[in-house]
Amino acid sequence: MTILCIETSTSVCSAAVCKDGTPLKQCICREGSNHARLLPRYIEELLAFSRAEKLEIEAVALSEGPGSYTGLRIGTSTAKGLCYGLDVPLIPVPTLQVLCEAAKERGAKGVLVPLIDARRMEVYTTDAHEKARAVVVENEASLYEGKEEVYYFGDGAGKCQSILTKPNWHYLPDVVPEAAYLGKIAENMPKETNIAYYEPYYLKEFIAAQSHVKGLK
Repeated sequence: MTILCIETSTSVCSAAVCKDGTPLKQCICREGSNHARLLPRYIEELLAFSRAEKLEIEAVALSEGPGSYTGLRIGTSTAKGLCYGLDVPLIPVPTLQVLCEAAKERGAKGVLVPLIDARRMEVYTTDAHEKARAVVVENEASLYEGKEEVYYFGDGAGKCQSILTKPNWHYLPDVVPEAAYLGKIAENMPKETNIAYYEPYYLKEFIAAQSHVKGLK
């Protein structure tokens, strides 16, 4: 299956074309939150690539969250528009699973603990059953209580280094969810049955901060 993949859950913006789980072309920016500007450009480039290679897009895979509220909204609205325009199904993929796939490519083995920043000392991660949860990190037991070798990674991992100091805990820097890893996972994921009412997986409510602009509250 040829899948157009979109990943906008963190500050990294990426999109890719994958065929039978293998990435053929990826566009990616790691330099900050420019998703609204970059993603349409990436999609245009990838669609042109697909036409040149005589590939027919059969589905759109979306990294569904948890993650950045704004990033997820941008990715979701773009993915839904593509599904309607191309008349193809939407395949939501858990972001934490995408992050683990990226870590495996870096050689991570044993227990994988993905950490996506959720502000302050809170992170999005998974439990023993790979279900997403929001956790305030106080020590290793906040995340995992086993004695096996543990690898932790993601944009929420760096701030936890001073806390996660046990010798069996290993920090993997610069591991981010990328669209190139969605294709392999999406091949085995169910398709969204109601695209019109689909919402990304925020995990917790978005709370707007008070504006610092004079006259706004």
